[in-house]
Amino acid sequence: MQFEVWAPLTDRVALRLNGAAYEMAPDPAGPGREGWWTVEAPAADGDRYGFVLGTRSDGDDPDGAGPVRPDPRGRRLPDGPDGLSAVVDLDALRPTAEPPRVPLQDAVLYELHIGTFTPEGTFDAAAARLPHLTALGVTHVELMPVCPFPGRHGWGYDGIAPWAVHEPYGGPAGLARFVDAAHTAGLGVVLDVVHNHLGPSGNHLPAFGPYFTDAHHTPWGAAVNLDAPGSDEVRAYFQDSALAWLRDYRIDGLRLDAVHALADGRALTFLEELAAAVDELAAETGRPLFLIAESDRCDPRTTTARAAGGLGLHAQWNDDFHHALHCALTGESQAYYADFAEAPLAALTKTLTRAFFHDGTWSSFRGRSHGRPVDRRRTPAHRFVGYTQTHDQIGNRALGDRLSASLSPGLLACAATVALTGPFVPMLFMGEEWGAGTPWQYFTDHPDPELAEAVRTGRRNEFAAHGWKAQEIPDPQDPATRDRSRLDWEEPGREPHARLLAWYRTLVALRRTHPDLRDPDLAAVRVAFDEARRWLTFRRGDLRVVVNLSAEPATIALGRNGVRVLTSWEPLEHPGPDGRIHVPGESAVILGP
Repeated sequence: MQFEVWAPLTDRVALRLNGAAYEMAPDPAGPGREGWWTVEAPAADGDRYGFVLGTRSDGDDPDGAGPVRPDPRGRRLPDGPDGLSAVVDLDALRPTAEPPRVPLQDAVLYELHIGTFTPEGTFDAAAARLPHLTALGVTHVELMPVCPFPGRHGWGYDGIAPWAVHEPYGGPAGLARFVDAAHTAGLGVVLDVVHNHLGPSGNHLPAFGPYFTDAHHTPWGAAVNLDAPGSDEVRAYFQDSALAWLRDYRIDGLRLDAVHALADGRALTFLEELAAAVDELAAETGRPLFLIAESDRCDPRTTTARAAGGLGLHAQWNDDFHHALHCALTGESQAYYADFAEAPLAALTKTLTRAFFHDGTWSSFRGRSHGRPVDRRRTPAHRFVGYTQTHDQIGNRALGDRLSASLSPGLLACAATVALTGPFVPMLFMGEEWGAGTPWQYFTDHPDPELAEAVRTGRRNEFAAHGWKAQEIPDPQDPATRDRSRLDWEEPGREPHARLLAWYRTLVALRRTHPDLRDPDLAAVRVAFDEARRWLTFRRGDLRVVVNLSAEPATIALGRNGVRVLTSWEPLEHPGPDGRIHVPGESAVILGP
């Protein structure tokens, strides 16, 4: 078996495999392989190995004097971030079930966190719950990051090995079984990957090469090196890892974390290169692979075709839609919600018809103008993902409280109606569909006591600035914080959860059976609203969606006769001959011809 590693900062590298040392040699391939070291050694699945970085002054000892470090491209870390890598036989684990070929335009995504989706917190336990998702009607499961991170429990955004799989979840074999089970159930799998930073603990990459640069400042310190000397190999490192998830595990799409935090000043950006490579793999495999960006730039060029001067990503999360809907539901106005709170239904209307609220407008939160208009003639609605809740929008609140902690079942039904019948690709966050009573809080399990205390103190200080008392903020390191965040699978069978779950199933079924609800034409969406009376109605082809966010009933003129109620949260009569409909308070209705 050939072992190789990029280590341009040293003049001697040794492979340590099953306790034996093997001197490595510079790659003989020549130009384009500078800094690469290779060696042939007998190895089998599960064998432990790592690399020792030394110098010629170490004498005849091929081990040198340094520690044995895990492989930057290793697929498995059975003993955690500071342990050795393990050989993985990818052919033995590659999923065999045929992946579904659902295009992004027809998708309904379901974001989940492996560690809290079930009490066990493993891939196998999550796979056992897939029948719930098929009954719900979603098309894709979107997994939060599964790369190794320090400790057993965490969100996964402090991962340190972008090629490997977190061992407590089940490691590479567990992920392969999960993907196979999902595909067998007719579900696609999307994986959240983090390229903008790595966790501060257990990160061995700086010892191998210039993976980071001080040329740019980021919230996490030195930036990932995408444009400084040595960045060709760093870009290849992250691109190849992304393609490996799609190719080797047959994952169907990737969600790219916080692409606005990628510091990249090169003319041809990393994101363009990655998108082109994914499109090439999709053409090669005949599968509709896609990339979904998380970006706060409100820049339609993120998903504009590369031939038209864009980055060519396939979709992006739309936080503006979320913020407008959240303000309309809750009345909150703190932090970034301030831009949407003055007239939330007007803001929601703008996002439903133009995607971004900030399209060159003033943002009080940022203290400057923000965003760029979307060309509705050229930008289909499925370039945007719409949602009422996400891991960020819940977990980054002081108490990790879901909408269900403060809203009535009727308002939760209204929120679901807007998201699932609106123009964007809808995404649900695990448990949302039954109004889960469990919070989803920020939790960590850092073995490093100094880092653990820094995270604990930092979170308390952050919310103290907004008036919270330190003792009110859950301790991220307390195991109880993670335990509180696990879903309670007894809830879906109880009221009022069961009724809300049935409503979600109805809405998802409507979206899948009515092409009008998947129409990509943003310009065709027509909205009317009353800010004072808190109702909103919009047209999707021949369908009309009405939501009444007020506690009081509303009489709404539809402007046309001959429509009938397809489904409603509360019982109500069909519209009268004058084209008016009487909608109960905190209720939603969908009408058709």
